[in-house]
Amino acid sequence: MRILIIEDEEKLAKALKKGLLQEGYVVDCLFDGEAGQRRIALSHERYDLVILDVMLPKVNGVDVCANVRKQDVTIPILMLTAKDTIDDRVLGLDAGADDYLVKPFDFKELLARIRALLSRPSTSLPPVLKIKNIALDPSTRKAYRDGQEIALTTKEFDLLEYFIRNAGQVLTREQILNSLWDFSFDSFSNVVDVHIKNLRKKIEHGKKEKILETIKGVGYRFNK
Repeated sequence: MRILIIEDEEKLAKALKKGLLQEGYVVDCLFDGEAGQRRIALSHERYDLVILDVMLPKVNGVDVCANVRKQDVTIPILMLTAKDTIDDRVLGLDAGADDYLVKPFDFKELLARIRALLSRPSTSLPPVLKIKNIALDPSTRKAYRDGQEIALTTKEFDLLEYFIRNAGQVLTREQILNSLWDFSFDSFSNVVDVHIKNLRKKIEHGKKEKILETIKGVGYRFNK
């Protein structure tokens, strides 16, 4: 799961990022409302959740939320604020926020709010993704081959889900990096190839058919 934090207190933003990375999330941080609004507008499909501070420079969080909702962006938004009045909370929720957390807050509570927002059902996606003999359940984060569970790391599961949701398409290393790693990651690293090599061993072990195909000089394709 990929989270975008928009928070002008850099110390807090970096602390949240560190904690969320330890929980297995991919996290990007931005420090003003204008940059945050632009990132959501252009790249909201890359994210599963936005953590948005209210008091931001350039464009405040309430306006950011309201503006992206006007563009029919439906990504869950969790607002953070130092203000704890009914009117402030109503203002944020009326702007289109899905939840509201008052500073200072306990990190465990933030995690609980995040889990609740990310677990909301989506009618547009099937509960279990299936291609050939591979089945993947995003709700339990378990994968199966011929009915037998495959032991995957967090990143291997994310890779497999990404490939299945984009089955039949040739995906470049840059696309994979942008979707599953944060924006600051070194694009010249071979981390994608290493994880794909390990994933391929697990899903193709003992099988003649190649499901995860390397397209030389371009990237990879998960065959339908």
